[in-house]
Amino acid sequence: MDIRPATYAGSWYPDTAAECRRQIKAFLAEKTLTPPDREPCGAIVPHAGWIYSGGIACRALALLKGSQVPDTIVIYGHHLYPKSSPRILSEGSMATPLGMLAVDEALAAKLMDRFTFQAESVHHFAPDNTIELQLPFIRYLFGDVKIVPVGVPPDAMAVEIGRFTVQAARDLGLSVKVVGSTDLTHYGAHFGLSHYGLGEAAHRQVRANEDRRIIDRMLTLDPHRVLDEALSSQNACCAGAVAAALAAGLEMGTDTAMLTEYATSYDKSPGDSFVGYAGILF
Repeated sequence: MDIRPATYAGSWYPDTAAECRRQIKAFLAEKTLTPPDREPCGAIVPHAGWIYSGGIACRALALLKGSQVPDTIVIYGHHLYPKSSPRILSEGSMATPLGMLAVDEALAAKLMDRFTFQAESVHHFAPDNTIELQLPFIRYLFGDVKIVPVGVPPDAMAVEIGRFTVQAARDLGLSVKVVGSTDLTHYGAHFGLSHYGLGEAAHRQVRANEDRRIIDRMLTLDPHRVLDEALSSQNACCAGAVAAALAAGLEMGTDTAMLTEYATSYDKSPGDSFVGYAGILF
C-alpha cells in the first residue's frame, strides 16, 4: 500500500514510536477531564506543535473516543481561503511514528463524486500540519481506524461537505466520527495583528474578546456563524474545518457542545506574538 510520509515528525512532534507514546501518556495524565453525558460524535482540536497545544488536542480526542470506536474518522483541516478548491487524499494511507492509518477509499470516493476536489496522492501533496498532527493521537487512541483527510475552504461549501460526509457514510453503512482542526487568534507583530498593543494586557484582551467570541460561536453549533465570525475577526485560521465538522455533527443529531480546554501559546512562552487553542466536543 502506498503511504504518505509524515512531514512534521521530528520537528512539530516526535518522530519515534517510543517518544510519541511517552508524550501521549503524559498528556493524558496531566489532566483528568469529565466525559460528556452522551456519546460524542465530533471534536474541534488545535494543531500547533505538541509542546504548545498537543495536550489540548490529545485529551479532546481521548474524550471523542467515548465507548464506541467508529469505522472511520473524517478529519477536516488545511489553511485555505474562501472559494479555494477543497482537497482530499482519496487512497493509500498516512504514516505516523505509531503505524499507518489507511484512507477509507469508499467514503472518499463518495465525496469525490459529489464535489470537485483538488485530489492529492501519497506522492504529491501540500504539506499540512492541521491534519498530520492529529494522526499519532488517533492511531494511539483509536487503533487502526480508517480516516478520510479533507481540506475545507472557509465558505458555504464547508457546510455542504460536512453534511454530505455523514449522508454518504450512512449510505455505506459506516459509523463515523469527525474532527475539525483549527487554531484561534494569531495575534502580535509576527502575524500583523496588534490592535490591543503588545504584552500581557493585549493577551488578556484577545482571550476575553476575539477568542471568546469564536469559541462561543462554536458552542452554539452554528457553522455559518463560525464562518462569519472568523472571516470578519481573523480569530480562527481554519474556520472551514470547524464549519464542516459542526455541520457533520448536526447531521448526526448532536444538539450540544462543550469546551474541554482553552489556552494560548503565551501561557507556555510569554511574548508579543501568540496563538489561541481550544478543545471542543460535541
